[in-house]
Amino acid sequence: MKQKNLYETIFIINNSLGEDAVKDLVEKFTSLISANGVIEVTNEWGTRRLAYPIDDYTEGYYVYVKFTSANDFPMELDRIYNITDGILRSLIIKCEK
Repeated sequence: MKQKNLYETIFIINNSLGEDAVKDLVEKFTSLISANGVIEVTNEWGTRRLAYPIDDYTEGYYVYVKFTSANDFPMELDRIYNITDGILRSLIIKCEK
């Protein structure tokens, strides 16, 4: 059995894509995480002003997810964040239990 660890991720979606596209991306990533682990908390913070412009955008849609998964999944999740259009920034951290 693979060891499971607790992780937190925050991703920022380009909200200029439109409401439906933002909802689809939230669904895509929460489904991906739940398929590869167990989601403990999902919290959509909604549209917020960015601390600094990213690619000339000043606002983004923030989503926080706390989940448990195998050690190799966060690396794959990060890869998918990086190749997905509409993700402005993402962060994955391993939590102490």
